[in-house]
Amino acid sequence: MVVPSGTDITVETLDSSAAQFGPRSTIEDLIALDFSRVNPVTGPIYVEGAEPGDSISITFNAFRGQGWGWTANIPGFGLLTEDFPEPELNMWAFDKENPLKAQFRSGLEVPLRPFVGTVGLALAESGNHSVIPPRHVGGNLDIRDMCVGTTIMLPVEVLGGLLSIGDTHAAQGDGEVCGTAIESPFDVDITIDLIKGAGLTTPRFITNGSSSEHNEAGWEVTTGVGPDLLACSKDAVSRMVELLSSSLNILPVEAYMLCSVAGHLRILEIVDMPNFTVGFYMSRDLTRI
Repeated sequence: MVVPSGTDITVETLDSSAAQFGPRSTIEDLIALDFSRVNPVTGPIYVEGAEPGDSISITFNAFRGQGWGWTANIPGFGLLTEDFPEPELNMWAFDKENPLKAQFRSGLEVPLRPFVGTVGLALAESGNHSVIPPRHVGGNLDIRDMCVGTTIMLPVEVLGGLLSIGDTHAAQGDGEVCGTAIESPFDVDITIDLIKGAGLTTPRFITNGSSSEHNEAGWEVTTGVGPDLLACSKDAVSRMVELLSSSLNILPVEAYMLCSVAGHLRILEIVDMPNFTVGFYMSRDLTRI
């Protein structure tokens, strides 16, 4: 597609499995998953007049889904891979006209906040590049604030920018700790604008919301403290998994997936070296029945 600056369009996306899953998928579909197809994007979109040194901005205006999604523990993928080596799949259903909440299998309701996980431009570097890792031109950023009302600005490295979008989610916690969120297909209404001579080197965004929003129920927080941020992160999440599996009487792998879609992993302190502090936040209405 070729568009001028200021264009409003609708981008149709697949879920991150590339439609290998559907509303009635089972664990057998996860075991048979073809990883060469995962994380598809829709594009590229050529923006007229875009050239290196410019920026392309994308404003997210609306999300229209199909009322289903999935979360999986995929062996070898996620923060706690050594703790959860077996595959597990949770299917979700929600009101596609008004996606506010989805019920977890234990009867807990998870708030929904549709957003785009992957939004990026083309690299100037030649060759094939995996969509999985995020890059300085965007890509698989998995920032849950890429929701309605947010505008993200990406640095242009090639003529036209070549914008692609995909990996939409119905909900995700900060960190996406098990490696998947509520993976769900959406049609996304966006506005594309060109900012000449912006000089960005990494993505920048403006959002009306925040991942640290006020929560009436309050937060239950587990922590990890030590000299290694990755180890601290694992400790904080592991302790929340233990808390949830005990208090909710669910399997640890179920608690792990719930953490990935509804909890928030945050750096709380990074200046008091040699030790750092990481916290994992979970709304108290999801830590007890």
